[in-house]
Amino acid sequence: MAIDIKVPTVGESISEVTLVKWLKKDGEYANRDEVIAELESEKATFELNAEQAGTIKIIAQEGDTLKIGDIVCSIDTDAAKPEGAPAAPEKAAAKPAEAPKSEIVNPKSEIETKATPVAAAIIADKKVDVKTVTATGSNGKIVKQDVLEALSNPGRKPGVAMFGRKDRPEKMSNLRKTISRRLVEAKNTTAMLTTFNEVDMSAIMEIRSKYKDKFKEGHGVNLGFMSFFTKACTYALMEWPSVNAYIDGENIIYHEYCDISIAVSAPKGLVVPVIRNAESLSMAEIEKKVVELATKAKDNKLTIEEMTGGTFTITNGGIFGSMMSTPIINIPQSAILGMHNILQRPMAVNGQVVIKPMMYLALSYDHRIIDGRESVSFLVRVKELLENPALLLFGKDPVKSLLEL
Repeated sequence: MAIDIKVPTVGESISEVTLVKWLKKDGEYANRDEVIAELESEKATFELNAEQAGTIKIIAQEGDTLKIGDIVCSIDTDAAKPEGAPAAPEKAAAKPAEAPKSEIVNPKSEIETKATPVAAAIIADKKVDVKTVTATGSNGKIVKQDVLEALSNPGRKPGVAMFGRKDRPEKMSNLRKTISRRLVEAKNTTAMLTTFNEVDMSAIMEIRSKYKDKFKEGHGVNLGFMSFFTKACTYALMEWPSVNAYIDGENIIYHEYCDISIAVSAPKGLVVPVIRNAESLSMAEIEKKVVELATKAKDNKLTIEEMTGGTFTITNGGIFGSMMSTPIINIPQSAILGMHNILQRPMAVNGQVVIKPMMYLALSYDHRIIDGRESVSFLVRVKELLENPALLLFGKDPVKSLLEL
């Protein structure tokens, strides 16, 4: 009996997906629940499993755009399982392969037969890969100049253009289409404005330098900058709730919690997974969540639920060397904080020029809901909390908290 494998429902708002890759060939046998293909929606990549064991007949091709419920393939459940086929999808750990004796050659003798004595000496001394050297000597011999040319231009063959003149069309993925649509929508539907400030990172860098080893030993995760920024933003969002709100028709929806979206660069494009109830998490819990979400993003394993929602976004362009930018709002949210590169800059402190590790901060916000007072005050509050990390314990000065001031 043949059964049809259809595109499953992956979310209320998703109506189509793209078949990214077949993991099984046409006519190949698949075990039950074995992954047979990868599909990509506008929000995430997910796997398609065989509902029953049998031989696969491919219907949809790689790159096809499919509607929910479309048939991807069929499986002949009456087909006999081939001899030697694995009983389960798990693969045994592969042992390092040994090269056949007939293929083992003496590297030195190979170089000597292909190169002049001087060239061979340079190759051996500089450990040059012979395959990267273009021979110009008689009978295909490598001469001294060939080796020197290879050392001067690693990865480039002499006389060969590094780039051609061809254009390569490539179909946009659903994820890239969604990113494009949402960015344009954000620019066209919000009254977006950006305000800037700068923060002295001396105190945070000192804390990280002093406690990073103990933190890693105690919590099993590195102490990064994201936990400090996330914690600072949650306090500031509670004080300035309009920054944590969004417009819904004629209503403003205020959130009494902070679901912080973090922008992550994944292989197929920018994704924005969410740290739920970040205001209730410790520094270690935030760092663990950041690592978990970033790892899933790189492996294309994020679920739609993990990327849905979010009340405020933090993006860190500093990891790519960005000094300043104007980040675009992640709609329907009303604001996004941009972190940037930390640079040693001369600063005036008490009439003296002092070198400080400084970072520019940028807050892009929807001016329809957030006024200048709220946006600037929010950013100043974030700056204050980051420059005085002790405030992150209570959200205000410990002495004032003690005195109930």
